[in-house]
Amino acid sequence: MTATLGDRLAELRVRRGLTQEGLAEKARLSVDTVRKLEQNQRFTARMSTLNHLARALDVETSALLGQPVVLESAGSAEPPSILALRQAVTPLSGFPGLGPVGWAGAEEDVPPPTVAELRQSIRSTEGVRRRGELTKITALLPTLLADARAAVRAYEGEERAASYAVLAEAYQVAATTLTAFGKEDVAYTALERSMEAAARSDDPHLETIGVSTLSWIFTKQGRIADAEQVAVRMAERIEPGFRSAPLELALWGILLLRGATAAVRAERGDVAEDLLSLAAAAAARIGVDRLDYATPFGPTNAGVAAVNAYVDMGKPDKALTHAQRISGLADLPPTWRARHYLDRAQAHAEMHRDPEATRALLAAESIAPEWMRYHASSRHLVAELRGRELRRTSPIKDLALRLEIEG
Repeated sequence: MTATLGDRLAELRVRRGLTQEGLAEKARLSVDTVRKLEQNQRFTARMSTLNHLARALDVETSALLGQPVVLESAGSAEPPSILALRQAVTPLSGFPGLGPVGWAGAEEDVPPPTVAELRQSIRSTEGVRRRGELTKITALLPTLLADARAAVRAYEGEERAASYAVLAEAYQVAATTLTAFGKEDVAYTALERSMEAAARSDDPHLETIGVSTLSWIFTKQGRIADAEQVAVRMAERIEPGFRSAPLELALWGILLLRGATAAVRAERGDVAEDLLSLAAAAAARIGVDRLDYATPFGPTNAGVAAVNAYVDMGKPDKALTHAQRISGLADLPPTWRARHYLDRAQAHAEMHRDPEATRALLAAESIAPEWMRYHASSRHLVAELRGRELRRTSPIKDLALRLEIEG
């Protein structure tokens, strides 16, 4: 696919035999929006706009964003790739009739690790994920998945149930990683396998985390109504009571934030605000920021989610005002903090405050450089700001060079 959002949009539109006017009508957008994107006068768009375009073109939203397919090595002995992770999620040895018995290199030829070793591996992998070190994740996950599968085959009773819990989490991390790279098809498969493993595990909360991930995958696919529905339904099912533990409140709040994200992108602002208010109340009741299943929740993350929602709603001034009230950002995982600074950058850029937008992008890069390199929205925003920069040299042009953004 070609380099910019506008190039991809034009290519897909021509493939579908649509004029700019026809696409605009089908997507329920203005012709001016389509034209400016295709002419690269704008390099970014709100997610609701991208979802409308993707549905009109009958493609997943990631096809417009142009996620990278192959990761570059970050010093690993073997350069990891999306293909390697795809193979780990759907190994040939797991296909009916092809193994693992008698299959050369079958996973059960490897002695299984102990449950303690498995748990340490999943904690390490989640730490890498929180830091946004994507090449390391794709290098670690194939081994972790193979180890966990070997363990559930070898063990019985409590050890088997505990191994299934690690396998469920490993598949869930695989699902989020693949979704981040626009591979929602195999991400969905990974999540299905995560839910199957969760049902056999000793952890009743893994199903909730799986549904949260499913909502995110649906959002990335442009299945916005489904994303909102699964998150809200599960939230209603696990709604905490007066005596509920902080973990239960946090999981409920995470689902509410997922539902709010989907509602925003469905342009259901009132619903989104209600869900955000409920999440903020849950966060206030907990009183501190927590990190459960590699996902933060608490007053800080509820505030960060509200900023993201206001940016997607096209309310940059409200987003920036709300951002000023947030404290405790240092307690969030690096990728969440980087995402927040990207939201600030998008809000500043929409208000044509390019120096402030650039500073926010540089802050995001300093926090999670590899995440920035592969995050489509950040790359598009950098390209847009670079196009508006009149000086021959500037911090935004230097950033574009570091991110290897063409043009």
